[in-house]
Amino acid sequence: MRVIKKEVGKAAHWVDIENSLESLQREVGGYIEAVTVTSDCALIVNEEGRLIGLPYNCTIIDLDLVGPVLAVGIKGEEFADCPLPAMRLLFGGAKSEKK
Repeated sequence: MRVIKKEVGKAAHWVDIENSLESLQREVGGYIEAVTVTSDCALIVNEEGRLIGLPYNCTIIDLDLVGPVLAVGIKGEEFADCPLPAMRLLFGGAKSEKK
């Protein structure tokens, strides 16, 4: 699936990852927590990020996020490609925009 990845100290950018729990965990470096931000978009973060001292990444909708952050789409009960309007709302643009 096509998602936005925001790493600490770097600009947000599009990446393609497998739509699986293991892939999401690998991208954020541990157990995942999904934070729904719109009806069709969620942020995936490391569930234990604060506890293990991951560095500050960014603030989105008044949430201070630590460690790597993924923006993914939501379709029903599943994660999906990140919708472009949600990405623009959250990050104001990203490198390598969706084709």
